[in-house]
Amino acid sequence: MKARYIIVLLMVPVLILAGVMIPHYHADLPLEELTGRMAAQPSQWLDLDGYQVHYRDEGSGAVLLLLHGTASNLHTWREWTDTLKTRYRIIRVDLPGFGLSGPTKERDYSMAAYSRFLDRFLDALHIDSCAIAGNSLGGQIAWNYALDQPRRVRRLVLIDASGLPAQGSPSLGFRLARTPILSKLMLRISPKPLFRKSLEEVYGEPDLVTDSLVNSYFTSMLREGNRQAFIDRANTPFIDRSDELAQIAVPTLILWGERDRWIPLEHGYNFERKIPDAELMVYPGVGHVPHEEVPLISARTAEGYLCASGW
Repeated sequence: MKARYIIVLLMVPVLILAGVMIPHYHADLPLEELTGRMAAQPSQWLDLDGYQVHYRDEGSGAVLLLLHGTASNLHTWREWTDTLKTRYRIIRVDLPGFGLSGPTKERDYSMAAYSRFLDRFLDALHIDSCAIAGNSLGGQIAWNYALDQPRRVRRLVLIDASGLPAQGSPSLGFRLARTPILSKLMLRISPKPLFRKSLEEVYGEPDLVTDSLVNSYFTSMLREGNRQAFIDRANTPFIDRSDELAQIAVPTLILWGERDRWIPLEHGYNFERKIPDAELMVYPGVGHVPHEEVPLISARTAEGYLCASGW
């Protein structure tokens, strides 16, 4: 009798935990299922030695390559593309590990690996040089690529870019991904409310976060292999290249949300100080993704800067 009582007591927290977790269980979604939702025209696919890259190529003129941030995808640039494609050839891509491009076999999401990817991607599209705009992780990839391949990058637009030594604690998602047991749970347990909370932290005005926006980010993360890729990226060792920023020799526009809770505005000022030919624009009341929160204003700012600099 006593043994049964002990078993019951032990089962109670297990059942409670299961009751909390089961509603948030989500299996991976196969690429075929997501293609119809997220890869309508003008989406294209590029085969890079067996790795299928999802991208969009619109407009004509000088090339502007757009790179999204962590857990995002090329759709984050929809309004920028609609605004700028009358003047530029806009290329936006789902970076390896994210969106429909999904994970790589090597599971290498270092800056060096992303630089190699951009080289192969631009080669395949026969693009010798371009301007690059990137947000967060995409901004870090952009300025690292400008250091690695200075002849290919003609202009930079860094939007709340990462890559400087961090201040404070990382976001909740990164903390979970770096915790061994919890990271295993993340491969199947993905609470949608957590996605909403993260987006509300990202946006300067949380009321701008809609159900449609949450569903877009959430669905993209469920692409087969993307959750493991997120964990792999979160555990990629940080290499500080900030001392090399003085070597960037192209005109650089830095756009920053004054209410960025993930990468503080101080980083924007540091980029401006470290990059020789840099100009900083700060958006009051805006958070980590100005290209989503104030898309028309930020796109016109970038367009004016690029035109004034001869691009």
